[in-house]
Amino acid sequence: QVPLVESGGGLVQAGGSLRLSCAASGRTFSFDTMGWFRQAPGKERELVAAITRIGGSTYYARYADSVEGRFTISRNNAKSTLYLLMNSLKPEDTAVYYCAASAHGLTTATIIRENEYDYWGQGTRVTVSS
Repeated sequence: QVPLVESGGGLVQAGGSLRLSCAASGRTFSFDTMGWFRQAPGKERELVAAITRIGGSTYYARYADSVEGRFTISRNNAKSTLYLLMNSLKPEDTAVYYCAASAHGLTTATIIRENEYDYWGQGTRVTVSS
């Protein structure tokens, strides 16, 4: 099991920004595919954004329609850290955010499939007040 540890959640007013981080505790990054998911109260967990290596040092990112243009996923392999920069936050972004990694590289089509991810963090809570 690979411990993934999220941080950066908190309470923010609508329109504000937060940056979430995810570190692979005790090891360096070797995951081609990683993602952020979230689960709002009373709702199922959903993909927020994911990033996968498609060749060499080239990565492909995919976003949920609801966050496209507001959120940015990025990774720093040297620091073994995955990030999610969230701008223009809305109350409907309130959720527990989870970092996830796949043991094998996913394609641009399968990157959105939650069941393709093998490792999960414990989550960090984001609350956006109106």
